[in-house]
Amino acid sequence: MGSLDGKVAIVTGAGQGVGQGIALALASEGASVAVVGRTMAKLETTCGLVRERGATAEPFLCDVAVTDTIPSVVDAVAARFGGVDVLVNNAYSGSYGTLLSMSDAAFQKGFRSGPFAAFAFMKACHPHMKRRGGGSIVNLVTSAMVRWDPTTYGAYAAAKQALRSLTRTAAAEWGPDGIRANSIAPHALSPGLKWWTETNPEEAEAFRRTIPLGYIGDCEQDIGRAVVALVGPDLRYLTGATVPLDGGQAFFG
Repeated sequence: MGSLDGKVAIVTGAGQGVGQGIALALASEGASVAVVGRTMAKLETTCGLVRERGATAEPFLCDVAVTDTIPSVVDAVAARFGGVDVLVNNAYSGSYGTLLSMSDAAFQKGFRSGPFAAFAFMKACHPHMKRRGGGSIVNLVTSAMVRWDPTTYGAYAAAKQALRSLTRTAAAEWGPDGIRANSIAPHALSPGLKWWTETNPEEAEAFRRTIPLGYIGDCEQDIGRAVVALVGPDLRYLTGATVPLDGGQAFFG
């Protein structure tokens, strides 16, 4: 028996990295997982890994930046699985660089795939969650929102700060419907970060030393398991929070 038996979870950007780790952690506790992303081959890989855990998974193609398509994706998930209980907004495709070097289009890119996409998923999931007596939303943000020097991370931090505020608002407005909403700000050894650590070993070691726990989080065991806790029954009274899953590196006031 898992803590999430009978639950249905949507995880965006679940074809690899953090999204895949979260999907696997949810599956290990019995949740059925709608694996959402842009590349079918990657989605099928994650679905295969989920099924190896004994859980049900189906792939759903979706470019989250094309927000008009999101309600139909959510409805398709609900039709396939019978409802929606958990939503994890992990997918993000944004731009990095100094403010003066960034075009308007590049700046807006992160908002389309970040808070705009999350907003569309959250609104589309709300009636399905309410119909089942409640649900749980987890939105991925970043410690870049609170770092003392956000140089080159400004657009990224701005989009994620908007998502953090959106999460808090959903927690306040949808609590009476039994829907909880929380944010997590993870450091995780995603494929991109793993490549960076291997390519820049000295910089990576300096970065690692800034983490009190001494290592970069594992996508499933550190980030995914925390999401399991957030959406499960043991933390049913927690909503509107931002949880820094970064080994103690950042301070969230």
